[in-house]
Amino acid sequence: MFPAMSELAVSVLPAISGIDAAEWDGCGAGANPFTTHRFLSALEQSGSVGDETGWHPSHLVARLDGQVAGVAPCYVKTHSQGEYIFDHGWAQAYERAGGRYYPKLQCAVPFTPVSGPRLIASSPAVQRALLAAMAQFAQQSGLSGAHVTFCTEAEAQLGEAAGFLPRASEQFHWLNQGYESFDDFLAQLSSRKRKAIRKERERAQAFGGSIRSLTGDQIRPGHWDAFWTFYQDTGGRKWGRPYLTRAFFDILHHTMRDDCLLILAERDGRPIAGALNLIGRDALYGRYWGCVEDHPFLHFELCYHQAIDWAIAHGIPRVEAGAQGEHKLARGYMPSQTHSLHWVADRGFHGAIADYLQREREAVGEEMAIMAEMGPFRRGEVRDA
Repeated sequence: MFPAMSELAVSVLPAISGIDAAEWDGCGAGANPFTTHRFLSALEQSGSVGDETGWHPSHLVARLDGQVAGVAPCYVKTHSQGEYIFDHGWAQAYERAGGRYYPKLQCAVPFTPVSGPRLIASSPAVQRALLAAMAQFAQQSGLSGAHVTFCTEAEAQLGEAAGFLPRASEQFHWLNQGYESFDDFLAQLSSRKRKAIRKERERAQAFGGSIRSLTGDQIRPGHWDAFWTFYQDTGGRKWGRPYLTRAFFDILHHTMRDDCLLILAERDGRPIAGALNLIGRDALYGRYWGCVEDHPFLHFELCYHQAIDWAIAHGIPRVEAGAQGEHKLARGYMPSQTHSLHWVADRGFHGAIADYLQREREAVGEEMAIMAEMGPFRRGEVRDA
């Protein structure tokens, strides 16, 4: 346990099971499906993180007068895989200079490029204590530094004031402007883009089967068998091996199926493609996609257009369809800035990274402005994310 800051103390948990779910979620972690106790527990129980994965749970818990006042999902990392805020170049430079970049401390949701609270507490004082504890834990444990990825803008500002280096990156999000239907959304696009999307949807839906959106008890265990096949194919092509184990999806079914939206394309009575989304209070989060048959534009239909359909029908303000992907722009997903924070123990390397990040932030800002101009909305209708 770290020394108390007045009446506030921060401790490290080697497993999420070391804290009651109600205490963890009660700090505000329940507002985002990825920071809930049940999601992080599913990762640990399934073996997706833990021994031999390079993700070693080291969660921070702040207590005020003995009561849980704040939490932060943290991991000691022995590599930079599954983070989506890339620092491989930093690691190589650090090691060329004679340093040891790994292990490092990562405050993040594993394998999940989704923005949300990471310093989960209602009080800025508790959030600052969590940041201070990260740096202190890194120093005491001989780690190269501490990193907070996909945090909120407010957390990024607070972290910068605390001596962490802010980093800006870019994603593409769809914003619901109170649309009543997909056609209502399309009406805001330029004529050329509107026609292109309609043709794309027609071709995608002509694959010879049907598309279903399932959530809660509509999702059956057999659906996860099909989706596991999809996930393995996509994960094997992108990462060499999938990050998540088969057991993760079984646990997800038992503890989080009400948080899941599974969009399946079925032909001749069997699923041939699917996209998994998680449902948050203010966003629908697209996570994984895969298929066993290739059909033109089916990926775009299941991952982007069907997600928009569902968000409109259920009054969801935003759709986040994952990291990167400029192809999302033509489909109404506009550039949105994401944030992270970085603290490096070596002061000289800390300064070098600070200089790099300043130039990178300027480049990201310029690129986002260019992308916004290239968006599909009619002139005067460009929507900022």
